[in-house]
Amino acid sequence: MSESLNVQSQAGCREIATAKQQLKIERLVLQIHNASFPADPEEDLGRGSPYTRGAERFFQFAARLGFDSIQLGPRGMTDRGNPSPYDATIFSRNPLDLPLKRYVEQGRLSTATWNSIRGALPPSRQGVVLYSAVFDACQRGLQEIVATASASDRVAARGFLDHNRTWLVPDALYGELCREHGGVGWWDWDRFEQGTIDQQLFDPSEGVRQTAAARLEGLLDQYASEIEDYAFIQWLLDQEASQLRKRLSDLGLSLFGDLQVGLSQRDIWAWRRVFLRDYQMGAPPSRTNPPGQPWGYAVLDPDQLGTAEYPGPALTFVRERIRRLLSECDGVRVDHPHGWIDPWIYKTDQTDQFAAVQAGARLRSSPDDPNHPELSRYSIARPDQIDRTQPLYGDGHVTDLDESQVRSYSLVFDEITRLAGSSTSSVACEVLSTLPYPVGCVLKFHGLGRFRVTQKINLASPADVYRIENASAEDWIMLGTHDTPPIWQLAEQWCQMGTSAAWGQYLADFLATPADRSTLAARIAASPGELINACFAAMLASRAQQVVVFFPDLFGMTGRYNEPGVISEANWSLRLPADFENLYANQLQQGQALNVQSCLQTAVGCADSKH
Repeated sequence: MSESLNVQSQAGCREIATAKQQLKIERLVLQIHNASFPADPEEDLGRGSPYTRGAERFFQFAARLGFDSIQLGPRGMTDRGNPSPYDATIFSRNPLDLPLKRYVEQGRLSTATWNSIRGALPPSRQGVVLYSAVFDACQRGLQEIVATASASDRVAARGFLDHNRTWLVPDALYGELCREHGGVGWWDWDRFEQGTIDQQLFDPSEGVRQTAAARLEGLLDQYASEIEDYAFIQWLLDQEASQLRKRLSDLGLSLFGDLQVGLSQRDIWAWRRVFLRDYQMGAPPSRTNPPGQPWGYAVLDPDQLGTAEYPGPALTFVRERIRRLLSECDGVRVDHPHGWIDPWIYKTDQTDQFAAVQAGARLRSSPDDPNHPELSRYSIARPDQIDRTQPLYGDGHVTDLDESQVRSYSLVFDEITRLAGSSTSSVACEVLSTLPYPVGCVLKFHGLGRFRVTQKINLASPADVYRIENASAEDWIMLGTHDTPPIWQLAEQWCQMGTSAAWGQYLADFLATPADRSTLAARIAASPGELINACFAAMLASRAQQVVVFFPDLFGMTGRYNEPGVISEANWSLRLPADFENLYANQLQQGQALNVQSCLQTAVGCADSKH
């Protein structure tokens, strides 16, 4: 590994800072999810964590390259059968992130148990162990950590429980009740004698309120020890999160959290009282997903929102989850802002979920939809503000709004910006191919931009939303996301198919003088590495002041992190190896990695394109 990658000189740091300042870049963000972090060989369990020594080396490496922010994914607890962080809990954090090897050194976990955990794991493949195997093996460690907790730690954990009972108690009880009911989720509990009451424990119907209250009181007594144990693990995770934020700050790195739009089944059970019963949230048909996506996510009940001055239960719930997230980070990535402003929803009583989502509607923009007459009470848009020639999900379906209507659409979203800070560099909004008029109005009201995913550029359309020249200062521009194929895989295909020639011409217009454009265009078209680095340099030189890199795109990795809509143990598992520094150096030497510093220099050379 070269010295320049190992120890960044003060002069080099100043050079990077100066280049970013010249380019008016407020954020240079490196995105990585928890499971993808590297670990040192002696601490590795086949799944990453931001709290390992390997992760610490990664953060130092990122800072040396010139990144100033780290974007994590959702950090909630995932179920054994589903590793997706976007289906994880919104309050409880994931115990699989605990640094068990460090706990051995601290005396929280015995060496014998650590060795048995490691010994129980099947062989890894490219540093990844099957998720279910890691999940099962770690339970043994968690049990011992709880059993051997010190008296002082127990006191601190009880204080944490007292302060967070609203979410800790339901989250802890859910696991115990699943075991009581044979290991199935809450939706199937009505097959059992006590199940109907347990399903509505925190949202009892009129006739069973006293019964449910008595049942809850009994459960609190029966499982008092288990609730405290659960709170102890969550307290440890809270300590790890606080320490991580401090370490990153010392490195000059800001930490961004991910405000997922979906909820786990544990959350839906605990907070049923604030959701609609007959509708779920999904994604309508779009350019990138013509069939739509039936996510099955819960939908906030507009009748329970209240106002900013007098919040109802639903808005109070939103505030609590945002405060929880922002207690751990400096900024926030808003997952699917449409879902916070005007979600696409569909009925739950249809067998064919894809047919249901395609026949859905916008929650707050359906004043007179004959297929969804019940939504008229929630509509902010009036009938005269609807373009009947547009599809219900079309960006132009709503034609105009007055200021008071925009504020009504923005009620929930206001809580995000109020708590996170409304600057364009502290709130990243995941707006991709679609931007319905109400969503655009809310973002404009807050001065926020959208995502510009350059790998999706339509080179034949000058008006395409992903084109680099169409980015505005408030936008966040990136090569790809955690949901897209890695840019290195795509660029290889473009070069093989000959479509790289069009990319070469497009990018050379940004980076070269007229006299040099044909030569540069040919060089870009001939090599995936040249194409990707040229694209990144053009992004840096664009008007967008926030630039994001997903970790595989930095290292030249061709494996895919996530296949949208796929639930499997292989999904969400791509990670960096322990020797990621050498991987980067070797890939860089071969022209198969993102040369951040060289791209910054190239961008400065054509900075006059930024205005």
